Amino acid sequence: MLKFFPVAFAAILAAALGLSAVAASAEPVATGTFTGASDHITTGTVEIIANDDGSHTIVLSEDFSLDGAPDPRVGLGKDGYYDGNTDAGVLGNLTGAQSFTVPAGVDIANFNQVYIWCEKFSVPLGIATLG
Repeated sequence: MLKFFPVAFAAILAAALGLSAVAASAEPVATGTFTGASDHITTGTVEIIANDDGSHTIVLSEDFSLDGAPDPRVGLGKDGYYDGNTDAGVLGNLTGAQSFTVPAGVDIANFNQVYIWCEKFSVPLGIATLG
C-alpha cells in the first residue's frame, strides 16, 4: 500500500494547487517567458503540454507572478493579437503554478503566444512568446 502513496500524494497536491492531472508521458510542445504589458508586471514561464488524449494544457510555472488586475484570464494569441475564442479560464492565483485546458477545437499550431488577458478592460496583462 505504501508504494502507492507518492502517486496519491501527487494527485492530492495537484488538486490542492488547482492543477489538472496531466499524464506522465505528456510532452511540452512549446515554452515561453512572460513579459508584462499595459503597465503590468508579469513574470515567469509557461509550457504548452500535449496530453495523451490529444488535448493541450497551458501550464504556468511556480515562478509565475502577476501584479494584479480585475478579471485576468489565460488564453492564446498570435503576433500581438489575443484570440478570445482560446480563453482557457480565469487565472486562479496571482502567483504560482496553475494549469488550464485549451478549449476543444483550438489548434495550438495557429498560435505563438500565451496571454494573461484582462477581460474587463480588454487589454493584455502579460504575454509569453512561444518557442
